[in-house]
Amino acid sequence: MNIPENLRYTATHEWVRLEADGTLTVGITDHAQELLGDIVFLELPEAGRRVAAGEECAVVESVKAASDIYAPLAGEVVAVNTPATDDPAAVNRDPYAAWLFRIRPDDAGAMAGLLDAAAYRHAAESESH
Repeated sequence: MNIPENLRYTATHEWVRLEADGTLTVGITDHAQELLGDIVFLELPEAGRRVAAGEECAVVESVKAASDIYAPLAGEVVAVNTPATDDPAAVNRDPYAAWLFRIRPDDAGAMAGLLDAAAYRHAAESESH
């Protein structure tokens, strides 16, 4: 299971990276894409949309199932990865490069409440057993 140490995570399998401009890049974890199987469709939020922490804001569909993607923190969606919607399988190839959307958080300090790599690894392994 590939879990980069430099990212933060949610219990619902989103990864979050703090960018230099203060925005947060969000995607799904390697574990999530493995569980989903071949991803065939992405429905991403519109730029400018305001989201609450934990709000369903995107959908990833695979040959097996559709899965909601949740906003890790409250804020405004400032960008979406349009190339990923054109090539959803990119998420399977490299889930940490094929990000889904970026948020400008209302409270950047809230990121400290997300899981670090060790806590996410423990949660994902516990879920698998």
